[in-house]
Amino acid sequence: MQERVPTPSRPTPAPSPSDAPSTGPASGPAGTSPAARDAPWPAAAVLRAAAEWTWVPDGAETVAGDVRLVRYPEWFSTGALASQVDSDRSPAELVDEVVDRTRAWRRPSVGWWVTDGDRPAVEDELRRRGAVHEDTVAVLALPLDGGDPDLAVPAGVTAELVTTGEQLREVDAVNVPVWDQQPLTPERFDADLAELRRGLAEAAGLRVLARLHGRPVSTGGVTLADPPAGWPGLGRVARLWGAATLPDARGRGAYRAVLAERLRRSRALGASLALVQGRVGTSAPVLVRAGFRRYGEERLYRLAV
Repeated sequence: MQERVPTPSRPTPAPSPSDAPSTGPASGPAGTSPAARDAPWPAAAVLRAAAEWTWVPDGAETVAGDVRLVRYPEWFSTGALASQVDSDRSPAELVDEVVDRTRAWRRPSVGWWVTDGDRPAVEDELRRRGAVHEDTVAVLALPLDGGDPDLAVPAGVTAELVTTGEQLREVDAVNVPVWDQQPLTPERFDADLAELRRGLAEAAGLRVLARLHGRPVSTGGVTLADPPAGWPGLGRVARLWGAATLPDARGRGAYRAVLAERLRRSRALGASLALVQGRVGTSAPVLVRAGFRRYGEERLYRLAV
């Protein structure tokens, strides 16, 4: 199972939840209907919250303008990534600008996330230039004012809060093969561990690790964000990101355990909405069965420059 991996900036802290491990969701009115749970969050607010969600890791360079363009560090396989188009200029002009910047960064290609809300739409222009469709994620959300869904986590699968360096290395051992990325260097490990501890101390973010009969096989993160612009009274948003499950452990409940634990802890931190960008072929079907509603999708293209 996989979720897209953006990680936003840290928002205002909130009270911290218990650190006790859990094998499944907390008790509560799990029978609450999706329609009733959805009432406090208009679709426009959910889509705004999704649009505000971007990931800029340490060592990246960002160019903000009519198109948001990020040059990722060498260790990250993405290279350069464009998104969030909002302009009165033509699609051709915008793509030309991104291509020129990508070449200046000496990157061989640029990834481009497109949505139905882009202004102007650039998808056809990317295709005309030979861009290859690489991925599609669904924008999914679940209001958290009802009870946690019953995800039927099977026996032998447990989920725990990541608090130690040893656990972080186990997380990395899952992420490396799933995301096809390099293992953490000593410097990146120290930075990630410091970020993990800071997020826990400020109740702004956390990671979860699932085990199958004691073996670490799945992981996922949460970052708490402020309400989207224009909807200050809706409450905090729990952004669920980076879920990854080893291929030989998929379909055995590990992702469900990671999801259940993140929902439980997000509610304890005061979040009123869980938001996720789930891959349509892996995590999205599980999320829909858990009660998440689909609000749209984002498509990733790769354009050689």
